[in-house]
Formats: sequence, structure tokens, C-alpha cells
Amino acid sequence: MVRVTIEEAKRAQDLIIEQRADPWIYKHTDGYYYFTASVPEYDRIEVRRSKTIKGIAEAEPVVAWRKHETGPLSALIWAPEIHYINGSWYIYYAAAPSKEIVDGLFQHRMFVIENKSANPLEGSWEEKGQIKTDWESFALDATSFEHKGQQYLVWAQKDPNIRGNSNLYIAPLENPWTIQGPQVMITKPEYNWETIGFWVNEGPAVLKKNGKIYISFSGSATDENYAMGILTADENSDVMDPASWSKSTEPVFKTCYETGQYGPGHNSFTVSEDGSKDVLVYHVRNYTEIVGDPLYDPNRHTCAKEFTWNPDGTPNFGFPK
Repeated sequence: MVRVTIEEAKRAQDLIIEQRADPWIYKHTDGYYYFTASVPEYDRIEVRRSKTIKGIAEAEPVVAWRKHETGPLSALIWAPEIHYINGSWYIYYAAAPSKEIVDGLFQHRMFVIENKSANPLEGSWEEKGQIKTDWESFALDATSFEHKGQQYLVWAQKDPNIRGNSNLYIAPLENPWTIQGPQVMITKPEYNWETIGFWVNEGPAVLKKNGKIYISFSGSATDENYAMGILTADENSDVMDPASWSKSTEPVFKTCYETGQYGPGHNSFTVSEDGSKDVLVYHVRNYTEIVGDPLYDPNRHTCAKEFTWNPDGTPNFGFPK
């Protein structure tokens, strides 16, 4: 087995910041990149900004929100995402009432905070509450995108009647914290690569290009088997119709044993500083010898790499290095 050190990964130019899983980088109209991710302690939401992607590592983090002492927002704060919608900032995140596992699942639900300041590192964040869906069940990884004047939410959730941990759903939004419903499932774990360790579809991220809407997502357990797939819909199709979405039968970004980069996934998308290149942001491990639950191993590192486009207009993410 090839093992790549942190120093070697840095030299490979993909590594941005250590021990930050589920990374989200958004480039705003002010020219700054805004970054948030899961912290190893799972107890707070940090935001930082930089004029460059590499500069995120040195940027001073600002704590936007901390977990509550008790109640539904008191444990395992996971996968925050920062979005700018209709002149305000929003962070979507998942939280649980405890670290307890019930019927094989954590008890996460999705929540939203809002900041009306021009700079989200300033001002105050207001709790907007839980995003209510069709079921009170394990739910996380909410992301939002606008299409043809309508804002949508895409997220991962457990359907009590479907095998596995989570499927992906889409619904139009009434406001950034309220879905109009009904929610529609657009993918569930079904292929071998999505069902190793756990049956998982999670971590959606939206990319619009070449007349298509792409939703990347991650599958399987969060060890070396974690990998990315992609959904594709025509931009003129009905995004609320599951038939509009086609799914890759194989992962589009996965472990690379040659470079010693394992379990890449839970990605986001941004662009290069000059806007000319598309950039894939993801987390990855650089070893496989994980002791205990992979969720409590802190060494999932934020990386970013430019990617290209195939002649047929589909993205080519290459491999982690």
C-alpha cells in the first residue's frame, strides 16, 4: 500500500487545509472565497475568507455559531455550507441531540442560520430553525441552487421504507429555510460502489455548465471506499421529475492507490481566481489504517484541483493526488 505524507500531499498542490472534512468553498462577487467545513470537534461552525484558494489555509477563522448545551442542536455539527441568497448569507448544517445511534443511524436533522451583513465574518447569525421535510428521520447535507428563477434544496435523508442510510431529494424552496414540497427522490444507493460498508448517497453539490445541471454526490462508508458519483439533467428539463436525472453507473472520482489518496468525496465546486478554470473541492485521507469509526478520525483534509471537460461536455475530474 502506498502512503503519502502530508508534506508530499502539499507538494502535490491539491491540499488546502488539514483536518477539514466536507469542505465548501464559495467565490462571491466581492472577489473573496468563503470557506466552511466540518471541524474535528464537531462543535461549531467556522467561516474564513481569502482572495485566493490557497490563502484559505492562513485565513483567520471566525466562529459563526456554536452548538447548544442540550437539545436538538447539541451534538455532531456536520457539513456546513455557506450560500448567498437574495442579499443575505445562509449556512446550512446538520446537528443531532446526542451522539447516540438509534436503529443504526445518528439522529441528525438539517438547520439554517442567516446573516444579513455584507461580510458574513461580521454581524450576527440568526437561527432560522429546522428544515422540515416529509419525515422526521436522519437528514443532512442540504445544498441550494437557483434555476430559472426558482431556488431549490437538495439533501440526503433516510426514507423509512428504503434500505440504507440516505437517498438524495430535491424540493423547491419557499424561502431559504422552508421547502414548498412535496420532496422528490432523485437517487438512492443501488450500484456496488454506493453500497460498501453503508448504503449511502450524500453530500450533493450542484454544477451548471454546457446546457446541463450536474449534481455530484458521495457514496459508501467514509473510509477508502468513499467515492463520488454524478447526476445529470438537461437545463430545460423538469428538475422535479426523477426521470430528468441520469446517474453515473461508476464513480467519477475515487481512491487513487498510486498516489495514496483515499476516499475522496463530499465535494463542492468553485472557480479559479481569474474565473477561467473550474475547481473541484473535496476531502480525502492519505492513509487507510483507521482505528475505530472513520467519522472520528480527524484526518480528512480539504483539497482543491482544477478539472477539465470531456468532448461530450461532461466533467472530467481526473484523480486525487
